[in-house]
Amino acid sequence: MALVSEFLSQLTLSYGGEAEPRFPTVVPVRDFDPAKDAARLETAIKTKGVDEQTIIDILTRRSYEQRRDIAFEYERIARKDLPTALKGALSGSLESLMLGLMKSTSQYDASELRASIKGLGTDEETLIELVCSRNNEELMAIKKVYKEMFKKELDKDVAGDTSGNFAKLLLALVQTRRDEPSNVVDYQTIDEDARLLYEAGVQRKGTDVAAWISIMCQRSVPHLQKVFERYKSYSPYDMKESIRKEVKGDLEKSFLTLVECFENRQLYFANRLHEAMKSKGAKEKVVTRIMVSRCEVDLMRIRTEFKREHKKSLYQTIAEHTKGDYQKALLSLCGGDD
Repeated sequence: MALVSEFLSQLTLSYGGEAEPRFPTVVPVRDFDPAKDAARLETAIKTKGVDEQTIIDILTRRSYEQRRDIAFEYERIARKDLPTALKGALSGSLESLMLGLMKSTSQYDASELRASIKGLGTDEETLIELVCSRNNEELMAIKKVYKEMFKKELDKDVAGDTSGNFAKLLLALVQTRRDEPSNVVDYQTIDEDARLLYEAGVQRKGTDVAAWISIMCQRSVPHLQKVFERYKSYSPYDMKESIRKEVKGDLEKSFLTLVECFENRQLYFANRLHEAMKSKGAKEKVVTRIMVSRCEVDLMRIRTEFKREHKKSLYQTIAEHTKGDYQKALLSLCGGDD
């Protein structure tokens, strides 16, 4: 029975009612003994100079549910909570990564969103990535957890921190009003939507952004994929080229992220990782966020897309662009070379 429930926990219900498969690199470990793991962590944290390797080995190779059980046992034996102990023992990017793993995927996304809004200036890049790349189901979970964690409504925080059409687009997404995919292909609506997108943008002077927002935030993903195909029969430019011509700044980045995720979400994350590790150092915040938030969702598929698109594995890229214990933790989350 345990195996069945383990298998079921790997599946998430997608909007059509059928299960949306997961492609995690981090899965529950067999013969799991939380008390033993907690004791090993306690020793590793107390050791002079801290035994980072043991901390990495345990926390990056357990599922979130298992990490939660370890944290419970840890508090029992060490008389302090595990995140606080990790904070005291680790620093820098390794600390952020390990603390991220102590949260569930939606708690992690919610706290990253909060951090992007809360500071002096807004971190638009993070805000766009998190809101525009998450599906309905993920956004609903994030909103619920956001309220539990911060006693605030996500949409109110987003509205208070952004403005203009950028704010309208993010709010429309956060309201999660997207249609569920249907087994019926509605060619008439596909054609009407494609024509509307064209008439609201490329065909006229100025852009009717509201029309774009309404179609892109309410139609189901399979429907939109067909709309963008059909769009090419009206417009001399494809949807992404049209976006680049019509809007600028954060609004442009948001629409582009949406279209890229509608077309192939795992490729979007693969490209974000590649972009973050292009220069000599890595944009460690971006790398950490994607690796932590997707390792129990679809990182296996992201790895496949990465290799296909960039002719080099994600594993090798991480090995080249990061170093030390942080690198070891990322490689462990990556789960292997391709």
